[in-house]
Order: sequence, then structure tokens, then C-alpha cells
Amino acid sequence: MKTAIVTDSTAYISKEIRDQLNIHMVPLSVVIGNSTYQEEIDINTTEFYDKIRLGGALPKTSQPALGKFIETYEQLAKEYDAIISIHLSSGISGTLAGAQQAGEIVDNIDIHTFDSEISCMVQGFYVFKAAEMAQKGATPDAIIQELNTMKQTMRAYFMVDNLDHLHRGGRLNGFERVIGTVLQVKPILHFENKVIVPFEKVRTRKKAMKRISDMLQEDSNKFNIKATIIHANNENEAIAWKNELQATMPNVDFTISYFGPVIGTHLGEGSMGLGWYKN
Repeated sequence: MKTAIVTDSTAYISKEIRDQLNIHMVPLSVVIGNSTYQEEIDINTTEFYDKIRLGGALPKTSQPALGKFIETYEQLAKEYDAIISIHLSSGISGTLAGAQQAGEIVDNIDIHTFDSEISCMVQGFYVFKAAEMAQKGATPDAIIQELNTMKQTMRAYFMVDNLDHLHRGGRLNGFERVIGTVLQVKPILHFENKVIVPFEKVRTRKKAMKRISDMLQEDSNKFNIKATIIHANNENEAIAWKNELQATMPNVDFTISYFGPVIGTHLGEGSMGLGWYKN
């Protein structure tokens, strides 16, 4: 059986790697002023942060149109027997629902959708595993089973500099925003039941990053880890953090990724994240 792997742009997998691993991508979009941009196609991350730094209204985000999924699936049906479509958490976007709806419309191909219950390169971990297994001829059921196994050890935490983006985007309630602003805390956030919720409140950026690092260290003492550091337009800090962590955690395989336009709209520039799973 020949299985195609589909994901959305919020996994932030470069085109070079997508082409190499035969991963198909459906983009989400950001709306800045009167202009709509498909992320990873019409606008890159640097351009996005340059635009929003100029001020004005907070950008809006939109999920892929149903027709985009249908078009993608119908094209793949000409060559493949099955599709596994892996997307960002259904608790923060209707993207997965669009994929599921398209799967009910498109005939002549077996379509499976998978809720990563997260986003960014942590979502990308699932995509990479699915692509690797598909290339080896694994069945869709076997791939989905492996992704669900991965989910048992998948962890991710992130820290934002400014809670206003999450609040204005509807991802954080007003009480949490006021508390964060008044106390000048750097909240550590994570996904729980598919939505973004506070994990802990820490008073400084340095302490927040140390707390996340300590949780990775605890898991790395138990088993080998694959991890990713995710930054919002602050690559130098991400590299420095990676070097620091790598020196004390030799059994962790680190990569560096980024919060692109859609996720960056809700987190804001300067945010940092760290995600990992048992490799």
C-alpha cells in the first residue's frame, strides 16, 4: 500500500525537507491589514515579524479552505492508496475538522486524520515518523498506532513575553492576562486537553527557561530523547540555549525550529518553546 503524508504549515517543516521526505503541506493564512498571506508560501517568518513590529491591529489567522483539502486529496488519489493527514490541535483551530470533512467527500482513497493535540515542530515529530514509516511500506493503521504511542511521551512547554497576543486572540482569559501583567510573570504554558493553558507562573524569563530545562533533564535521565527548541524570531537565543542544554544532556537529540506567522500571531515575538518525546 502506498501512503501519502499530509500536514499543515504550522508544523513549520521546510520545503527542502518536505520534498526530501515526500510530505505534502496545506497552508494556513495570516491576514495583516487588507492582505492575506499563506504562511510558508506568500510570507516567511522574518517578513511576518518585520510587518507586525510596525504596529497596528493584531493580525488574524485563518484555517485552510475546505476546497484546498479536497484539491490536495484528489490530486494524491491519482497516485496513492491512502493518506494520513496530521494537523495542529483541534482545540485551537478548525484545520483538523476541515481535513476530516474533505476526507468524507473525496472518493477512491483511504483517508486517516490525526490530531497532534499540539503544533509547531512538535507536531512535525509526528509527521517525520509517519513519513519514515510510509517510505518503508507500513500500513496506515500501523502508522496511526505508532503516532498514538509517541503521544504518550510527547511533552511541550513554551513561554511568552507578552500575554496580550494570547488574550486578544482568544487563547487566554482576561483574568490570566491581568495577573500576568500586574505581577510581570513569565507564564509557562502547555497544551492540556487540546487547548493552551497555564502550567506554572514564573517571575523571570531566565527562571522560566530553567524550569522547562529541568523538566527535560528529568525525562532525559530516564530514556533517550528527541527534542526541539522553538523560537519566535530570536534564533541566537535558541542556539545559545541549545548549546547550554546539549552540554549537560548528551543523550538528547536537539533541533531548532521556530514559531511561524500563524502561531506567532498568538504568542508574539520573543516567545520560546521546548518540546520532546521518548526516541
